[in-house]
Amino acid sequence: MPGWVVWAIAAVALALGELATPGLFFLGPVALAAIPAGIAALVGAPAWLQLLLFILGSLASLGVLRPVARAHLHMPALTRTGAAALVGQRAVVLQRVDANGGRVRIASCLCSRGRFASCRRRVPASWSGSDAIRGP
Repeated sequence: MPGWVVWAIAAVALALGELATPGLFFLGPVALAAIPAGIAALVGAPAWLQLLLFILGSLASLGVLRPVARAHLHMPALTRTGAAALVGQRAVVLQRVDANGGRVRIASCLCSRGRFASCRRRVPASWSGSDAIRGP
């Protein structure tokens, strides 16, 4: 099997691993590092150079991308948007919220199950009134 195919399989496997472990953001940057190693294999570079490119690419992508991703995961409450901005807000129940629907007013927005009617912001279709107040 050609070396570039091995690197392509490794990149796809690492990317799928990233999708299976949301919130960690570790395997994604490493998957990106397999791309230059695969290109090096495609042009006929020796295995030690491919491995060196993979290691350096992994360190570089982790050093650059992971801090950016972590900053987005830990956003201050004032910069949150959408449904995340409403976690912890007080709500007034206007119509009973159950599996069939309901209405709640949160932060001057009239909310119905699955969407915000007056704010035009989407929330997950599976939320309930208590989820909108407490968060996940």
